[in-house]
Amino acid sequence: MVESAKVAYVFPGQGSQWAGMGHDLYQSSAKARAVFELADEVLGFSLSRLCFEGPEEDLRLTLNAQPAILTVSLACLEAVREVNTGMPPARFVAGHSLGEYTALAVSGVFDFKTAVYLARERGRLMHEADKVRPGSMAAVIGLEESLLQEICQQTGTCIANINSPGQLVVGGDEEKVAEASERAKEKGAARVIPLAVSAAFHTPLMRPVVESLSGIISRLAFAAPSIPVIANTTARPLTTAEAVKAELVQQLCNCVQWQRSVEYMIGEGVDTFIEIGPGKVLAGLIKRTSREVRTINIGDAAAASGSLA
Repeated sequence: MVESAKVAYVFPGQGSQWAGMGHDLYQSSAKARAVFELADEVLGFSLSRLCFEGPEEDLRLTLNAQPAILTVSLACLEAVREVNTGMPPARFVAGHSLGEYTALAVSGVFDFKTAVYLARERGRLMHEADKVRPGSMAAVIGLEESLLQEICQQTGTCIANINSPGQLVVGGDEEKVAEASERAKEKGAARVIPLAVSAAFHTPLMRPVVESLSGIISRLAFAAPSIPVIANTTARPLTTAEAVKAELVQQLCNCVQWQRSVEYMIGEGVDTFIEIGPGKVLAGLIKRTSREVRTINIGDAAAASGSLA
């Protein structure tokens, strides 16, 4: 069994969704099924059917993708806990962007009903922000952070994600991101990949919805995390309810420090990262950050019932 003192659970963000995700969990695990049924009840529509059947274009919408990924991730965790006695507890939890909400639920800051409600509201507000000021994002591969920062200053864009060495994400107004992408190529970026997202997340383009999200969060009861949650914006542990509330608001408009979050956890002794939820994006980013650590993926029923030794 993996030693619990050296384990972190990590949870994916938007972009990991795919039509069909979670269906095997629903069929094979009573606890996972209960997660999907509760999500449907809280949201007032069949999120589970959207996860299982699509259509893909509807699932990809921000207001649907965010609660869907959170729900599947937590269903994965419930499934593995139901059948796998070898699942070690986590020393830290963390999530990429939307995944931070999943991590907070796992840490006991709020219950699943609150988590899926918040994910839906966050997705809805981000969707609305794009209507006010359309934005886009692009992954920049193989360019130094300092060089991309210079390009951002020249083009009026922002670094939205620092994912791993050599993988950064730029965001902002559509035409400015296009300009930044061209300049990045000129400066030697190996590739620049436009991202299939509906807004410029983690940039100042999200400012129009900060007040609305802050108001929603302020009305909810948060508890202190029972497991330290590594914050996206600071790459340091969140340990109080008030710090969590501030982080979720700050996260809207500020860079996701994923690489530094992983480096912090490794520095604290973590040598095994268990990615829980659809896709394997985070495992890839973690491996690019450190070749010394172990990554495990739990994204479907087969993985949930498999060995973690």
